[in-house]
Amino acid sequence: MIERRPRVAVVVFPGSNDDGDAAWALGAIGAEADLVWHAETELPDVGAVILPGGFSYGDYLRCGAIARFSPVMAAVGSFAADGGLVLGTCNGFQILCEAGLLPGVLRRNTSMRYVCRDVTLRVERTDTPFTTRCEEGQLLTMPVKHGEGCWFADEALLAEVEARGQVVLRYEGDNPNGSLADIAGIVNAEGNVFGLMPHPEHAVDSLTGSADGALVLASLVDAIRDRLSVGTAV
Repeated sequence: MIERRPRVAVVVFPGSNDDGDAAWALGAIGAEADLVWHAETELPDVGAVILPGGFSYGDYLRCGAIARFSPVMAAVGSFAADGGLVLGTCNGFQILCEAGLLPGVLRRNTSMRYVCRDVTLRVERTDTPFTTRCEEGQLLTMPVKHGEGCWFADEALLAEVEARGQVVLRYEGDNPNGSLADIAGIVNAEGNVFGLMPHPEHAVDSLTGSADGALVLASLVDAIRDRLSVGTAV
């Protein structure tokens, strides 16, 4: 019997440049990617959605500020509201925040410079659908490449995010963008929407450096398979 490959929608916005990388990475870990153009009003029958990195709409106004109004985002919002798994990397994280699916905002790096390098991340939670293959306190290496990656919130919202345990990843040592509390990745209160500035899709093959990003993507694929086994997702 041939095992069914979990299907994951990868949304493509004008200016996305990591959609192909995300699709390749998913294929490398046993999933099937469906590229979905931003103008679509419905999602295909999938077990998860990825909003990839890039420069949607040229990063005009603010990163993700225009993409949040793309027709597909209504479908993504409904998918998430129904408990669907959504992952946003870099620009995808920015879009999720702009769309109100994740708390806070991403603003200019405090250095006012674009950064592109590997960073070390500390895993804060392993009970999310995106980190089950990790260990609490584990250090991961993934690349970042952004100019607007400083996660920011007012004191009240930051306290709320911390109290709810929504921080999943923090920068360890080198904070590349000045993000508050060294936050590199957060989930929503329900735990099914995850955004992070580092790029797991660029860290899946040890031949090109770290393969730690595969832990995040494979955790997502595991979660889809678990749902398939009980008939709640495709």
